[in-house]
Amino acid sequence: MMFHEMSEKEVEQEFGTDLEKGLTEKEAEKRIRQYGFNELEEAEKESALMLFLSQFKDFMTLVLLAATVISGFLGEYVDAVAIIAIVLINGFLGFFQERRAEKSLEALKELSAPQVNVRRNGRWVKIPSKEVTLGDILKFESGDRVGADVRIVKANNLEIEESALTGESIPSQKSTEPIPVENAGLGDLHNMAFMGTMVTRGNGIGIVTGIGMQTAMGEIADMIQNAEAMATPLQRRLEQLGKILIVVALLLTLLVVLVGVWHGHDLYSMFLAGVSLAVAAIPEGLPAIVTIALSLGVQRMIRKNAIVRKLPAVETLGCASVICSDKTGTMTQNKMTVTHLWSGGKTWKVSGTGYEPKGIFTDNGAEIHPLKEKSVYQLLTFGLLCNHAELKVKNKEYIIDGDPTEGALLVSALKAGLTRELLLKDFTIEQEFPFDSTRKMMSMVIRDKHGKRFVITKGAPDVLLGVSRSVLWNGREQSFDPETRRKVEKAVESLAAQALRTIAIAFKPLAAGETAKNEQEAEKNLIFLGVQGMIDPPRPEVRQAIKECKEAGIRTVMITGDHAVTAKAIARQLGILRTSREKVVDGAMLNELTVDELEDVIDEVSVFARVSPDHKLKIVKAFQNRGAVVAMTGDGINDAPAIKTADIGISMGITGTDVAKEASSLILLDDNFATIKAAIQEGRNIYENIRKFIRYLLASNVGEILVMLFAMLLSLPLPVVPIQILWVNLVTDGLPAMALGLDQPEEDVMKRNPRHPREGVFARGLGWKVISRGFLIGIATLAAFVTVYYQHPDRLPYAQTIAFATLVLAQLIHVFDCRSERSVLARNPFGNVYLVLAVLSSVLLMLAVIYVPALQPVFHTLPILPKDWLLVLCMSAIPTFLLAGTYYLRKKP
Repeated sequence: MMFHEMSEKEVEQEFGTDLEKGLTEKEAEKRIRQYGFNELEEAEKESALMLFLSQFKDFMTLVLLAATVISGFLGEYVDAVAIIAIVLINGFLGFFQERRAEKSLEALKELSAPQVNVRRNGRWVKIPSKEVTLGDILKFESGDRVGADVRIVKANNLEIEESALTGESIPSQKSTEPIPVENAGLGDLHNMAFMGTMVTRGNGIGIVTGIGMQTAMGEIADMIQNAEAMATPLQRRLEQLGKILIVVALLLTLLVVLVGVWHGHDLYSMFLAGVSLAVAAIPEGLPAIVTIALSLGVQRMIRKNAIVRKLPAVETLGCASVICSDKTGTMTQNKMTVTHLWSGGKTWKVSGTGYEPKGIFTDNGAEIHPLKEKSVYQLLTFGLLCNHAELKVKNKEYIIDGDPTEGALLVSALKAGLTRELLLKDFTIEQEFPFDSTRKMMSMVIRDKHGKRFVITKGAPDVLLGVSRSVLWNGREQSFDPETRRKVEKAVESLAAQALRTIAIAFKPLAAGETAKNEQEAEKNLIFLGVQGMIDPPRPEVRQAIKECKEAGIRTVMITGDHAVTAKAIARQLGILRTSREKVVDGAMLNELTVDELEDVIDEVSVFARVSPDHKLKIVKAFQNRGAVVAMTGDGINDAPAIKTADIGISMGITGTDVAKEASSLILLDDNFATIKAAIQEGRNIYENIRKFIRYLLASNVGEILVMLFAMLLSLPLPVVPIQILWVNLVTDGLPAMALGLDQPEEDVMKRNPRHPREGVFARGLGWKVISRGFLIGIATLAAFVTVYYQHPDRLPYAQTIAFATLVLAQLIHVFDCRSERSVLARNPFGNVYLVLAVLSSVLLMLAVIYVPALQPVFHTLPILPKDWLLVLCMSAIPTFLLAGTYYLRKKP
């Protein structure tokens, strides 16, 4: 039912209630049984045990468990225990993250009013909000939370703060008149009040039209519970990698065993060698290294004012191609600021942003002294006197206590050096007529130090024009002839076209003994003084951040509950709207479009205005259906479903509701869009670092596999024994791979387009690099082995030690090549001090295995003679520097 379109009497009849008596207790109980309690319902939860067990069903985890069994079979119990520990840690992390996500609905429930005033049996009583039912007559006043969705039937200066639902930063002024608009958005329903919103001014009475899950809040709760959580690109890539590795491992195990037995080796030895290679092919340290890399990224992001709630979110943000950002508080400061003054045909500009009382006044670019310009002085003085807002300092930040609009008028006066204390020495407030949403004005009767009395009125310009007999023009009173009225109206329209919220100020002198008995007498025959134009200004750093996102191939889309004109003006200032092709779509248009229809036009839309929660969800889904990786920012309850559905949800740490935070993956501590850009850079670097150590681990493992396979095919003895392969895989690979996770980003990381969400882990030539480097590592190791083995065929352990050392050093040199997509020579090898230390540690461990007598029988090694180290060093360097040379040859013109 469109209750906002119906008259009060029609709503009363629809629900079979009585405005004067309310429902009877008997009827209320009957309706509660019929419609249920007024509370948000939770979907059936998965048990904690099943949720925990579900963490172990992904493919990579199954691969790791298989590796555990194999390691135990080989007697490598320490390895098996380490793998199990990794699996359990990852399982617990996933379990607790999902458990935290369940708190979204609990945070919503906290917004429900604990008790409400309803009319039952003809008298007002307080009852728990869960016992409110359809047709109840509800009363609410300043400071109350609205207990249900209601159609307002009485409103006395009623204003309700609805930003959590609509995104609008200014409280909504409420009225009782029907709204004959079929597809009106929540922000336009001025005769409705919604569950969970806060009354900031006045009082009202309404008929309950929606309870529990049938409220606007209930619809959001339902969307949160049914929102589909998307698998992150990293999760999809690792699952893909796990499947590839397990197939490769099984095939290689079978191949090595068959080839070895065919060439006369005994079955048991070949089985051990094959299983060792299978374990080598599965980088069991990969999940641990990924987790470590993401955790380190999280620490760096905290220093950049971003808290990560879900580890994969760091990497996902790095491949975001669209950022759907809330306007208020994220791109703007959420601080109404006066930027223009107009009076008598002249316009002055006021600098400064936010609530800090610093700024200059200019006339056509030339600075003026505002207190020496009579019109400016009067506009500022009257705006400050007819005002109840106060400026306070909290944690070294200026904040407004009171109405944001009055706060803007207060700060504009303070910038000129005026203070309320100073003015009250010269002026005395004798009488006040408070703001009323019907009149859209407030007035005060003032007496100056000379005893002269006058009325000051402020309000909507069109309303004040209607009650003014004249206008102050060039310092003189001038009657409102049609031409003058058109000039004033045109000036107001010009300010509104710049997305400025306009507040007009008028006055009139009172004759000696004249009184203003009521507001009707006070607010007539006024002299129109002028207008103050204000806006919630963009954050200064956001424009540059949007520009850098565009250079990185990331599209920024503004989604807001504000009017289209305001959104369009802010979008132009920020550089979001650049061409005439880019469209602005409002909520009414979105109501007419399906997700499929929106997909067809969404590439041309950069601003969405007057949106509701289901609109945001529709926008996110339309972008995702187009193949985009969507980051959704927001702070309100209305943002939560879209935040949860987006590939990565970002909430505000300062202004964000608990609901939005619980639904998000990333929280911005400073509520600043610019922080998202820093997070994107960090996310991209983390993914590149993950690619680096996948490249390093797999190329190393390919080298180990091929050296064994080639030896089998050539009927040679095993170049390295199984225990050496396991040692290389666990010790030599682990430390350098972790150090790669600490690598700094390359210079062009924010000049590249986002990677495609379906891009495979081996994309951009990574598969070729893994195979080619692995092939050369395998050939070089086999060559070193063959050279020594044919010289000393009776000293097989010595040749195997040479091969072992060559394999280790070839991998440790190759790790520096992995730091760049181009060449080992493209970056300073000492740029990552952690990597240098990790390589040195691995070299020392290798030397210990070769030269420590107690370790030699365990690893089947012999001390290498000094003359043979030249062979080892040359062979181990060939794979990396040979390819570096070919890279530069290809680059030559």
